Amino acid sequence: MENSLWTYLIAISLLTVTPGVDTVLIIRNTTRGGWRDGMLSSLGICSGLFVHALVSAVGISVILLQSAWAFRALKLAGAAYLVWLGIVSLRSAMRGRASTEIDADRSRLDGFDPRRSLREGLLSNVLNPKAIVFYMAFLPQFIDPVRSAVGQSLFLAGLHFLIAMVWQCLLASAVDQARRWMQNNRVRRTLDGITGSVMVFFGAKLASTT
Repeated sequence: MENSLWTYLIAISLLTVTPGVDTVLIIRNTTRGGWRDGMLSSLGICSGLFVHALVSAVGISVILLQSAWAFRALKLAGAAYLVWLGIVSLRSAMRGRASTEIDADRSRLDGFDPRRSLREGLLSNVLNPKAIVFYMAFLPQFIDPVRSAVGQSLFLAGLHFLIAMVWQCLLASAVDQARRWMQNNRVRRTLDGITGSVMVFFGAKLASTT
């Protein structure tokens, strides 16, 4: 279980720092309203992780009630999904094209509404179908079938919450430097290559131990 937890922490950390929809929102909102706007947007985004964890846990519990074979099949599907994510990143690195385009709105709006920042972050995460599919495919790799799927899912989501909050708040505090760094083609190709290779490795490892 300890080895699985470390694998989860490494994998989720890599996924957290890889530029995506959440990164775009943090950059946009930080340039709009400063560090507070970015931090509250991050809080909204990370709170949405618990929603995905609950949805995932319900689905996992239903599958566990049906058959152990179905649970193993879900884990294999999740491992295949991780490999696919890695291949996408590797293809992006080889083509010299970033897997996501980051274009921050540089306009700073007058006034500051913390509810708006929280709402934008939460809805951006909860309504993102890719996040829903990812949690359904990813969490079963680290769920013990003999224990509560809900409790384990919320615990794993809590770890993800802490890691993502730290990273996104750091990003918000240095958004101008981060924006220039991530728009450098060579840096982004290297990041895609490293992340893709690690995700393929983890997917293959998880599939071999299912």
